[in-house]
Amino acid sequence: MEEKILPNKGKNLIIKVGEKNYERIPIRTHVIKDNDNIIEVVLKYAGPRLLENDILFISERVVAITQGRAFPIKDIHPGALAKFLVKFVHKSPYGIGLGSEWTMELAVREAGAARILFAAFCSAVTKPFGMRGVFYKVVGKNINAIDGPCSYTLAPYNEYAKLGPANPNKVARDIKSRIKNECVIIDANDLGVNVLGRSDKKITDVFSAAVFKDNPLGQTTEQTPICIVRAV
Repeated sequence: MEEKILPNKGKNLIIKVGEKNYERIPIRTHVIKDNDNIIEVVLKYAGPRLLENDILFISERVVAITQGRAFPIKDIHPGALAKFLVKFVHKSPYGIGLGSEWTMELAVREAGAARILFAAFCSAVTKPFGMRGVFYKVVGKNINAIDGPCSYTLAPYNEYAKLGPANPNKVARDIKSRIKNECVIIDANDLGVNVLGRSDKKITDVFSAAVFKDNPLGQTTEQTPICIVRAV
């Protein structure tokens, strides 16, 4: 008998978007590690439940982990630039982002010092005019998906910092080629929803944000990094 799907604590399975209702089916997995293959993970856990026209949403965190883009903070040695820039980062209660020396160091490595410095300059110049997010727009490279260790993160990743996934659009297309369903790589938290990759451009950011606005995957020990979205 197929296991009954229950919503994560404090979440609902059904959400209304426009005139339609959608079921968000959280899929529990083992603790994903860098020796896992994300396509095989999807086939094992989500494959048996997928129906035609379902859309598969995957947390960008587990995609990055399977790509070897998550690192123990003990192995990250921040340079002088990272230590300097982190002093100017707004600290959010919903995640570390670039607010640690470890994550800032990863940003410098990913984008390059020159680009990071230019983005910091642009941010400083535009901030008095109330313009937000300039730093991330100038840097690009999904720098906004970088995150660090938090007490509520599932072990062992409560002592890791990670980059965003590499080539997320390609990952989404590769997954679709195996499961035959559309796929979206998503970064969802209590601050908002950011689509990093998708198998089809017709799946809009607006739709994805509306379906995931309450983050049905959770942020702590749920172990549900995959979600099937189904019109009902």
